[in-house]
Amino acid sequence: MAAATSIWSALRNPTYLRLWLALVVSGCCVSAHEMAATWAMNSLRAPALWLSMMSSAGTLPFFLFTLPAGALADLADRRRLLRIFNCWLACSAGLLAVFSFLGALNPEIILAGVFLLGTGFAFLAPVASASIPEIVGQKQLPSAIALGGIQMNLAGIIGPAIGGFLVPLIGVSSVFAMNAFAFVLVLFAVMSWKRKSEALDTPLESFFDSLAGAVRYMRYAPGVQIVLLRNFTFGVLIGAIPALLPVVGLKALHLTPLQLGFVFTCMGLGSLAGALFVLEPARRKLSPNQMTVLSGIDLAASYALMAIVRQPQVFFMVAAWAGVAWTVSASELWVAGQRVIPDWIRGRMNATHMMVSQGGIALAGLMWGTLATTLGLNWTLFSASFLGVVGALTARRWSIDFSTELNLEPDPLTFEVTHPYVPEANDGPITTAVEIEVAPENHVRFFRLMKQIRLVFLRNGAFNARLDQDLDNPNRFRLQAMYRSWAAVERLDRRITRDEHALWSELWTLHVGPDAPSPKRHLGIQHWIPEESATSRLKPARTLKGEGNGSVTPSPAR
Repeated sequence: MAAATSIWSALRNPTYLRLWLALVVSGCCVSAHEMAATWAMNSLRAPALWLSMMSSAGTLPFFLFTLPAGALADLADRRRLLRIFNCWLACSAGLLAVFSFLGALNPEIILAGVFLLGTGFAFLAPVASASIPEIVGQKQLPSAIALGGIQMNLAGIIGPAIGGFLVPLIGVSSVFAMNAFAFVLVLFAVMSWKRKSEALDTPLESFFDSLAGAVRYMRYAPGVQIVLLRNFTFGVLIGAIPALLPVVGLKALHLTPLQLGFVFTCMGLGSLAGALFVLEPARRKLSPNQMTVLSGIDLAASYALMAIVRQPQVFFMVAAWAGVAWTVSASELWVAGQRVIPDWIRGRMNATHMMVSQGGIALAGLMWGTLATTLGLNWTLFSASFLGVVGALTARRWSIDFSTELNLEPDPLTFEVTHPYVPEANDGPITTAVEIEVAPENHVRFFRLMKQIRLVFLRNGAFNARLDQDLDNPNRFRLQAMYRSWAAVERLDRRITRDEHALWSELWTLHVGPDAPSPKRHLGIQHWIPEESATSRLKPARTLKGEGNGSVTPSPAR
């Protein structure tokens, strides 16, 4: 048992061990590459806006491409996708190395190279986050997540120092080439993964249906909306660090390449210290929202100090302090994001979280860079500090503490098909309906409950859900949902979580009619009835059994 819960237990998996070691090397090379690109841009006498735009060029692809990448991660062979995207990254870094060797490097080419690398990472990140559970399994997943955080912190600590040391020694072109080679190492590690494919009873959604499903879930899941809003605002706030930190170091402090690399190393050390020594004791005493509030105030203080401090040694400590605050807040927001997402859409929603937060950072790069050009560096840093205070004060309005009370473990509906025929998987549209009678004194409670159930229908696959009142009996109501296909109906049953299942149970307690509610299902036939008989499109019913907890609760308007 101890081995299973050890932070290092995932390294007992040979495939994950090879991949993790390759990612440690690659992460360090990526950080060194970023430092070298920043130094190259500054050596070309680029203005502060161009230095800030490097952050936007690297993060904008996450806003543009991460959601399609998440859909691909749920539909295509993830091993093949990992190989393709690592090849893309190796070629992108290699192109920058070639241009640098030829002496053809200019600000436009550097920005284009940063954008190409960002595009590769935008497609790679959702696929990688969805692949790790497959590689290590559920028992070792907590260890793999912790090791992933250690890998990123090591890259943030070692990589900038390597870049600062190697740039004056061998030049930026060699650092770019080293990064390209590191991506090849990751490619070989991925090739050692022997992925198992599984057959599914229910057809997968198409690519565009998968994208639409992600948008639909965002639209009808209030908890996800709160977490996404907090991620976006945090991205705008934290985006001041990659946008302004190089400007402060190069334009105000006039740091050497080694010193600039050490600034980012100090930030990485602060992040690692936050993960190892701050998170656990803070979680025992504070709620997730309180931790993000205090971290926001710490970031605000860090930005104010960056505007004041002009001694490199003190500035290094400020950078480390900012790293602690960054890690604590980002960790709590990520954990909250995982808590509000059911497993069936985790890949796409993880991609959405990345897209929103990176979109905030990309917007921040342009915003803070423009302000630094127009208002000056110090006033821009004070503005970022003020924004951090405002964000901390308003965080209670959009608290993430609710996420700790959710139970989104899968609890599929258990039912028996009672009609003699069922459609083919792609037949549709399907209409399901159920009538329920509610006592007048329970109408207010019933309507509140139906608002939640309507969202359950819409976010899990229905394209329409409505509630009608019987004109002959105002205490009788008809709940109806519509789906594009029978497969969508089956998918909804499997997607139900325990919290959602509890809503059904509460609904049935309000029914006061003489008979138990009986869901009815109808298949739309207007498109093909002239060519063939109605029954020729149907097949004999099979017993459809959910995988829930054995509850006998029927599925209302399934």
